[in-house]
Amino acid sequence: MRLLVWIVLAAFMNAAVAAPAAVPPPLPPIPLTTDLPSAIDSQLPALGSEATVALTPREQYQIGYSMTLQMRARHQLVEDPEVEEYLNSIGKRLAAQSDKGAAQFHYYCVNTPGVNSFAAPGDFVFINSGLIIFTQTESELAAVMAHETAHETQNHIARKLLNAHKTSIESLAAMLGTILLGAASGSGQAIEGGIVASQGLAAQEQIDYSRSVEEEADRVGIEYLAAAGFDPEAMADIFQKLMRMEGIQDSWVPAVLIGHPITVDRVAQARARAAQFPPTPNTSSPDYYIIKERVRVLTAPSSENLVQYYSGRIARGHDGIGVRYGYGLALMRAGHARRSVRVFAKLLAAHPDLHLLYTALGQAQAQAGEMHQALATFAIAKRLFPLNVPVTVRYAQTLMLDHQDAQAHRMLLNLFNLVDPTPREIALTARAASAAGDLGDAYYYMGEYQLRQGNLPLAIKQYQIALSMPNLNYVQRQRISARMEQVKDYLERAEARHRS
Repeated sequence: MRLLVWIVLAAFMNAAVAAPAAVPPPLPPIPLTTDLPSAIDSQLPALGSEATVALTPREQYQIGYSMTLQMRARHQLVEDPEVEEYLNSIGKRLAAQSDKGAAQFHYYCVNTPGVNSFAAPGDFVFINSGLIIFTQTESELAAVMAHETAHETQNHIARKLLNAHKTSIESLAAMLGTILLGAASGSGQAIEGGIVASQGLAAQEQIDYSRSVEEEADRVGIEYLAAAGFDPEAMADIFQKLMRMEGIQDSWVPAVLIGHPITVDRVAQARARAAQFPPTPNTSSPDYYIIKERVRVLTAPSSENLVQYYSGRIARGHDGIGVRYGYGLALMRAGHARRSVRVFAKLLAAHPDLHLLYTALGQAQAQAGEMHQALATFAIAKRLFPLNVPVTVRYAQTLMLDHQDAQAHRMLLNLFNLVDPTPREIALTARAASAAGDLGDAYYYMGEYQLRQGNLPLAIKQYQIALSMPNLNYVQRQRISARMEQVKDYLERAEARHRS
């Protein structure tokens, strides 16, 4: 039930925030230079009708994207190019084994220590930082991601909604009606009251996944694991480790344990299913160990002495690539950049094929004031990994530190015309354009940033400012004008729907 509350709440909060004083409904992710996708034209479901519990794929996408926006606004996501790239590489490798394919899936790291993961409507999967750190192998992490991916591919969320009791819908309708009324009247207190009520309801309700749904997610997830080249035994392995955690039944919400705690039978069933596939060595890539420690450092409290933590591990003989990488990051965080340069240089000499070591070394060199060496490191990485997002982003950031803003701007544009950027990467492109003196592009990309954040009125204002800039060429003017008209048209239609 908890997921039902959040699903319908997210959909109707999008409608509520269309009031003049609030943020308009979010748009799905869009490349920098292409048209708005057809998903933005989808109608939100009418509460009380069959569409409320039988959401179309486009409606599910809007809801999942809205939830992602909310988490991003609350700084609950680990927005790091290296972490995002790794999780999506693993997730899409799993999703590619399904009939849906991998293109529409999105995987995020949530900045919280709880051992948790969950799937949201529209093929959005969230993995807690605490879960990444808890796993011991790449296959264990992939097993959790495969389970959540299976919930999406098997359409479990929509099936759950179809089985929801009518009384639950009606009670939720009354609460959401209050929110909508407050938005229409401009009453902030009514909206705030509705939000508080919804949070209280969400905190008390839990998802009641049936045993058959969980078993199906396990079964299909194991199939994805094996087909993607991971160890199918890892599903049972991670289940066994979770069973040993005191109180785990109350901490992993919502996908795997709520309503159906892991039992010996469930572990045995996972082992039996895994035995149907050829055995696969439970090996982990160097990237797994690196990202695991990167997540540990990025999410650790500022008061935690990570240099001491990693020094202790190394002294006890735990000096693998992940620990050494974490030690280097901890040194950077503590302001010992020159020492971290030595750590990363040694690692890179032993592993010259890992792009994560190039970005770490280049950043450490830049922080240590060795700008010439940093740019040389990134130049090598760019030649080896020309379309790699972390390499390009870190290279561009370093170029901007060296006041080579025009080159950074061109580099970002060349990449993001081929690869879909995140909001932070769009903002970086805008800053690079501004620093390079291209104010038309700077305001245009800030408009794109606001578009990704769901703030359509502010996006329109940014486009208007961009069009007022002198020295715009014909292509820039046409592109900005077309985008502004698209957004205006969508906003007018959305407001008309919400008023009705």
